Amino acid sequence: MSEGGFRNWFVLGLFICLGLSVLGYTLGSSAIRFKEYERTVTVKGLSEREAPADVAIWPIQFTRASNDLALLYTQLEADTGEIRAFLKEAGFGEGEVTASAPAITDKLAQSYQANVPFRYGAVQTITVYTEKVDAVRKAANRLAELGKKGIAFSGEGYENKTEYIYTKLNDIKPAMIEEATQSAREVAVKFAQDSDSRLGKIKRANQGQFSIEDRDKNTPYVKKIRVVSTVEYYLSD
Repeated sequence: MSEGGFRNWFVLGLFICLGLSVLGYTLGSSAIRFKEYERTVTVKGLSEREAPADVAIWPIQFTRASNDLALLYTQLEADTGEIRAFLKEAGFGEGEVTASAPAITDKLAQSYQANVPFRYGAVQTITVYTEKVDAVRKAANRLAELGKKGIAFSGEGYENKTEYIYTKLNDIKPAMIEEATQSAREVAVKFAQDSDSRLGKIKRANQGQFSIEDRDKNTPYVKKIRVVSTVEYYLSD
């Protein structure tokens, strides 16, 4: 190769090396700037409040026993009438009260219960579905009045436990979401100040799910409602 050609190749290689160096520096600098721009902080904001239940489902379960099946049905009808009259006097309308068919058990037909004082046992449930939550609580405390008339109520097990429901979540959702988001921002601002940074725009946000629970086991008619929002913010120097 001639001396001129070698010089040309050398100059070309030099320019290529310089170009690659400049390109590498530019890319590295851009990556650093991009990484700095991607600095973020993820925070959570809570909104929590209490609200009274606005619907009550009150199952009233009572029992009877007899050796005479026809008499048993008569007694159940009489008990049902007494309970309906009691509920009407307590302020519940007919549309709020329903009665299930009685469940009759023939104990002599069960081999493990051969010696029983009464052959037939019956369980029946009258259910109150109402928005009069306070009236349910007051009436439930007066069931002893019916007990004095000979009506036997079964214990409040899981299947016949009074249920209190809150149905107005949509009315408070917007305000609670706003409150949770503001709470998250306050945490993010404090973090930015502590880290000598400035809080930027929201990168992404997750509203979270609302939960409705009893405030405690003794006051199931008071509900605790909460939502946690997760928000990711950009940070800058």
